[in-house]
Amino acid sequence: MNAPDKIGTYRFVAEPFHVDFTGRLTLGVLGNHLLNCAGFHATDRGFGMATLHEENYTWVLSRLAIELDDMPRQYEEFTVQTWVENVYRLFTDRNFAILDKAGRPLGYARSVWAMINMNTRRPADLLAMHGGNIAGYICPGLPCPIDKPSRIKKVAAPEPEATLTAKYSDIDINGHVNSIRYIEHILDLFPLDQYRQKRIRRFEMAYVAESYFSDTLSLYHDREGDVHQVEIRKAGGEAVCRSKLVFAPASGPTE
Repeated sequence: MNAPDKIGTYRFVAEPFHVDFTGRLTLGVLGNHLLNCAGFHATDRGFGMATLHEENYTWVLSRLAIELDDMPRQYEEFTVQTWVENVYRLFTDRNFAILDKAGRPLGYARSVWAMINMNTRRPADLLAMHGGNIAGYICPGLPCPIDKPSRIKKVAAPEPEATLTAKYSDIDINGHVNSIRYIEHILDLFPLDQYRQKRIRRFEMAYVAESYFSDTLSLYHDREGDVHQVEIRKAGGEAVCRSKLVFAPASGPTE
């Protein structure tokens, strides 16, 4: 399989119900598109969720880093490309490019995934699954010019900035809180003026544990200038995920 065949290319439009008050695609919707493209790409190569569920396995997102120069505007066409950079025994690195309708890069993303047994919740040996043929989909040499996900430190804030209860709309097909819903809850910590004056330059997520319907989730928040760190914890203090946000001055007028 040659390099172009290893790259998945998927086209989208920034629909009105996918943009925020500035007229730009929301980070939550972009995150869903990235995860969907990962699913499409894996399915076309025999590692999709439906096939894995038959074998009692599923993909789990471990880390995600998105770095953006801009976002698609309402009704604009854009493209997401995705490819596998590396496969290890327990993890695989998947990259993304977000391109405008002319093919110019708007941003990039890096992600780390594990495949787990749905009963034991333990990771599978990727190099042993399906005879190890997942390694044949590695696309070497294709640049993804952003840093890999960093190690996000524990938040030191003594009190939560917000507390919520996981509800119906938070729960995905695997029965736990959806990975993108955590991102949306974190973004809701900031007032509208933050998004009028700033844009998200880089957003990182590290997923630590699962949470479920009716769990109480508390969001702890540290900040240093334009760099923010948020940690979501369950009742009892167990960390569910940690994030790092870097803001930059807003580009262009809001709509």
